[in-house]
Amino acid sequence: MKASRIAAATAIAGSAVLALSGTAFAHVGVQPEGTAAKGGYAVVDFKVPNERDNASTTELEVNFPADHPLASVMPQPLPGWSVKVTKSKLDKPLTMHGRKIDEAVTKVTWTADGKGIEPGFFQKFPLSVGALPEDTDQLVFKAVQTYSNKEVVRWIEVPQEGQAEPENPAPVLELSAATDDHHGTSAADDEKDGTTDGKAGHTAAAEGAEGGSDTTARVLGVAGIVIGAAGVAYGLLAGRRRTA
Repeated sequence: MKASRIAAATAIAGSAVLALSGTAFAHVGVQPEGTAAKGGYAVVDFKVPNERDNASTTELEVNFPADHPLASVMPQPLPGWSVKVTKSKLDKPLTMHGRKIDEAVTKVTWTADGKGIEPGFFQKFPLSVGALPEDTDQLVFKAVQTYSNKEVVRWIEVPQEGQAEPENPAPVLELSAATDDHHGTSAADDEKDGTTDGKAGHTAAAEGAEGGSDTTARVLGVAGIVIGAAGVAYGLLAGRRRTA
């Protein structure tokens, strides 16, 4: 009896781990590679899972917040994908490094040249962005995901603090406190100095993407161990109480 209770507890814990994994990859999200400090530059990854078993993701459109425009946006080339950066005139020009900027990026669109993101896989789309605003704690990027069967999923609902997560939440980038030098990644430093030709930013994004995958794996692994241990402990405790 005790062994069966332990086995049942372990099975429940394993199911919880799978549920956690599904939640972590259930929608389009955005995370910085390193930090995304206010006033600085950062490399951010838009992580896109394929939620269908009969179609591939063939296009991702990311819309940038109009209330906090970003003048500098540099995509990393991705094999199998073409990218288009759309800019628009600003109603109110920005001042960056002593010069006025009258346009900013409003949209970035990736289109698959081949199969895209097939069922059972996800893809990260890195961007070097800046300068990040100093008067907000987060940036909301509304995204549109298109599948090979022409289905369109709009990740545009803004999560509200204290409320349940919406069905199709928009990716939200959390900003950390400003640093003294307002520098982000090394590629961002070069960009601020006007010395980058884009290669440094692409290298930083690639290295960061690899690190992001490792971090996600570690987090899920630790979560599984903790939940599994808790389930086993619960099963043992229940068994002892019944015996007593």
